[in-house]
Amino acid sequence: MPPPRLEAPIGVFDSGMGGLTVLRELCAQLPAEDFIYLGDTARLPYGAKSPETVARYAVRAAEALTDQGVKGIVVACNTASAAGLPAVRERVEDRFVVGVLEPGAAAACAASKTGHIVVIATEGTVRGGAYERAIARLRPAARVDAIACPLFVALAEEGLCAGDVAEGVARHYLERPFGVDGATADVLLLGCTHFPVLAAAIRAVVGPRVTLVDSAVATAQATRAALIDQGLERVAGRDRAKGRVRLLATDGAERFARVGSLFFGATLDVSQVELVDL
Repeated sequence: MPPPRLEAPIGVFDSGMGGLTVLRELCAQLPAEDFIYLGDTARLPYGAKSPETVARYAVRAAEALTDQGVKGIVVACNTASAAGLPAVRERVEDRFVVGVLEPGAAAACAASKTGHIVVIATEGTVRGGAYERAIARLRPAARVDAIACPLFVALAEEGLCAGDVAEGVARHYLERPFGVDGATADVLLLGCTHFPVLAAAIRAVVGPRVTLVDSAVATAQATRAALIDQGLERVAGRDRAKGRVRLLATDGAERFARVGSLFFGATLDVSQVELVDL
């Protein structure tokens, strides 16, 4: 395969629409870059599947993006980052690969004053213990509580991101670690790309003293560092004014556009979504 080109797009993938929160931040921090986003909506959610299956799906998504000529890949899915990142890197070894897990863990460690961090994620991410290991490497003395919040994914996918239903589910998961006197956790790491759209409901339960960490910002920073390291960054004003975004999905273009608009923070039209087969 020929070496990556400066003008080539960056590939981004997730099991569905949650990774659009990462794409939004990538577009903000790297405005001159082109992006191809792949939502594997036919196979979502990844969070309830085995690590072997997730790794296989992640590799196939990465291959599909590599076939599109991308210069690097952002794995905008915590479950895929936890279970499939080594396999993806092995498969596309001639391209940079950035996951969301390590940048998110680093941001949480930097934000915590007490060293007590709560991570909320999918069942698969929590079951594998990936965040505990990543945080322990950076801050060995940290205390990490990981909580699986599968209903959050369903709420986000249905657009039920605020109000009594969302706050009730948030209370179900988070009242115990944050709602008791003497609670020491001061950082809540949103360990799933679906969860940032539920931030208001989560904040209503955990209160103002807790820092919410979304890995999207740190992931975009890590992506820019990878581009600079390989001499592949396109700079706004020097190389071009503004990049383009191409959207791919494996099922449900209409639903992808409708729900994806919430995650991306801008209206997506169904005509912008191309259906592909993995």
